[in-house]
Amino acid sequence: MNFIAAIDPNITMRELLEQFPGAQRAMFRKYHIGGCSSCGFNPDETLAGVCARNENVDVDEAIDHIIASDAAERAMQIEPGDLAEKLRAGEQVNLLDVRTREEWEAVKLPASHLFTQEFMAEIQSKWPREQLVVVYDHQGTRSMDAAAYFQGHGFTNVKSLRGGIDAYSAEVDSSLTRYHLE
Repeated sequence: MNFIAAIDPNITMRELLEQFPGAQRAMFRKYHIGGCSSCGFNPDETLAGVCARNENVDVDEAIDHIIASDAAERAMQIEPGDLAEKLRAGEQVNLLDVRTREEWEAVKLPASHLFTQEFMAEIQSKWPREQLVVVYDHQGTRSMDAAAYFQGHGFTNVKSLRGGIDAYSAEVDSSLTRYHLE
């Protein structure tokens, strides 16, 4: 899905996040908006309103930043079908699951590794930094942060599984149990 979009400054933050799921990450990275309780926002506030009450951030600049960040995040993602094709073709793919141990034990992609702090040392010292690393979680949110972290630490071919294991199950392998978190 590619968006060539203009964002109306009067869009609610709820609607903005539905259209641009990474908008909150983008706003926090550049303006420290939306990452914690002191800089949070109400889902019914407008983007213009949030910008105005946060040091009067220029709303047009914020919109440009959200759109550019969205394009960058989409480039960092791999589609479930594309991952399945790489796995079927026998390509070397390091699968890294950033969910909880309980979720990983309940359902996982074959040959995936559960991310733990202990395993981090092995990743840093033994995994080739140019080899494809696909990070996944339940629905593709935390995995974006983890993929960005690994890119920032010199891994040059890191992707986040778009939609997480939930999308992989729905679009590629229905034998994988789907679940909902509460």
